[in-house]
Amino acid sequence: MEYYFKKSFNNVDFDDMVKRTTTALKSEGFGVLTEIDMKATLKQKLDVDFHNYKILGACNPPFAYKALLAEDKIGTMLPCNIIIQEKEKGNIEVAAVDPNASMMAVGNKDLTEIATEVTQKLKNVIALL
Repeated sequence: MEYYFKKSFNNVDFDDMVKRTTTALKSEGFGVLTEIDMKATLKQKLDVDFHNYKILGACNPPFAYKALLAEDKIGTMLPCNIIIQEKEKGNIEVAAVDPNASMMAVGNKDLTEIATEVTQKLKNVIALL
């Protein structure tokens, strides 16, 4: 089982795709809690060059709350991460975690329905791009 789903784009501006992804997340009830610029971080911490790569930590509060009620340690797997990366200029890949895959590791049947709904919302985000 894949632990993510993705979509690729050609001839797209990286920063524009980050904005489009954030907008698509909002349309499905997610907010972006964190934005990690891996290119800048790796340059600063290790002095290495890396391609454009951002990690968006997205949260849908009602679903996060339900998950926390079902499993109080689930916060170790929150928020839902979405990556936007550009290995070659103009070629962008957007990938989102598959909550169904990550929730399987927990083994709490109460999380199954929540994970399924969040998975569909994240698939909708990717489809909107």
